[in-house]
Amino acid sequence: MRLLMFLFFCLTVGILTAQMNKIDYVEYDLDNGLHVILHQDASTPIVAVSVMYHVGSKNEKPDRTGFAHFFEHLLFEGSENIGRGEYDEYVESAGGTLNANTTYDRTFYYEILPSNQTELGLWLESERMLHAIVENTGIETQREVVKEERRLRVENRPYGTIVQEAMKRAYKKHPYQWPVIGYMEHLNAAEEADYKNFYNDFYVPNNAVLSLAGDIDIAQTKLWIEKYFGSIPKGTKPIYRPTIVEGPIDGEIRDTIYDNIQLPAVVQAYRIPAQGTDDFYAVSLLSTLLSQGGSSRLNKSLVDDQQLALFVGAFPFELEDPGVSLAFAICNAGQDPSTVEAAMDAEIVKVQTELISDEEFQKLKNQVENDFISGNARVAGIAESLANYHMYFGDANLINTEIDRYLSVTKEDIMAAANKYFSKDSRVVLYYLPKPTATP
Repeated sequence: MRLLMFLFFCLTVGILTAQMNKIDYVEYDLDNGLHVILHQDASTPIVAVSVMYHVGSKNEKPDRTGFAHFFEHLLFEGSENIGRGEYDEYVESAGGTLNANTTYDRTFYYEILPSNQTELGLWLESERMLHAIVENTGIETQREVVKEERRLRVENRPYGTIVQEAMKRAYKKHPYQWPVIGYMEHLNAAEEADYKNFYNDFYVPNNAVLSLAGDIDIAQTKLWIEKYFGSIPKGTKPIYRPTIVEGPIDGEIRDTIYDNIQLPAVVQAYRIPAQGTDDFYAVSLLSTLLSQGGSSRLNKSLVDDQQLALFVGAFPFELEDPGVSLAFAICNAGQDPSTVEAAMDAEIVKVQTELISDEEFQKLKNQVENDFISGNARVAGIAESLANYHMYFGDANLINTEIDRYLSVTKEDIMAAANKYFSKDSRVVLYYLPKPTATP
């Protein structure tokens, strides 16, 4: 119990020494193609052991959506050497925590452990990569878990379908059009052979990054990595990567969604460039300007000054292929969505026609710098960032330098991005309205 309390304290406090310091790391490839990144920080006796697979919902077949997210659940079921339900027990008994997450582009698994349990984490992840049991018992168990998750997070949650409904209108060809969690009919239709094929195709060392951060001995860790991962066979089939290039949204797309809600909402989706591009950084800063913090433009105008909205938000999807920026506002009681939409548009027009002030621009840069530092202040964040940067850009050192790309964005760049990407003639607008009350 004391160990668990100590670990919780470590996770809460984080590794603050990483905040302003360069993050050093060692990286190399195993013969089977597995890319390894190791960051040593002895300031706290914990370690994050992680594996990122370059497979997300965009790698799925159109009639078998949700597979990447399904595997996020299935691969905790066990392996040839780990019994069902024992995966969590190994980690928790060692005083650690574990989790996973899936996006449109990748799947990420990690354990946070006391540093003297580093070998345990490596063994567990090697079992997931080589010996996972993909069979009907686990499939049926997790199928029901994922279906229930979809009901809770999407179908039965107020406004829970916003991302799903916006994305399927923003894309007509690209697989970003379907939700990461997938569709219920595909979850029901998938068979054991479908899952086995998905595992064999994507869960191979040459489609993964093994990233460790924390209190590790580099030389010893390399020996353990060779022991547990070196003999895993390299995948022999080409990794499927969609090459679909989605054209621009041709004219404004408008629709109405009736939901189990009490207050209407307005949703706007604009297509934006892929992460890592010069324009993406300008769009990202624009979203921060519009919605991050109580003094952000949308919040100050729609929530505080005009009292049109109860809550507002705007965020860009950081995606490997060109993505979207989503803005939304939940209307205050009695407010017409068209009035709220006009107020949202007015804030966009201001950015398109007026340079932001020096004071606001400095605050914006401070926010971005704080977000960047906070994201790499804990071992799990460092491990994930290193893997992300290598996987998407082939340059793990962006963990130290990407902030410069954000800070090099000018006020003029933000204005130009607002004009280029936030056009009324190339967007999706959704009104979420309460379902009509049934008459007796």
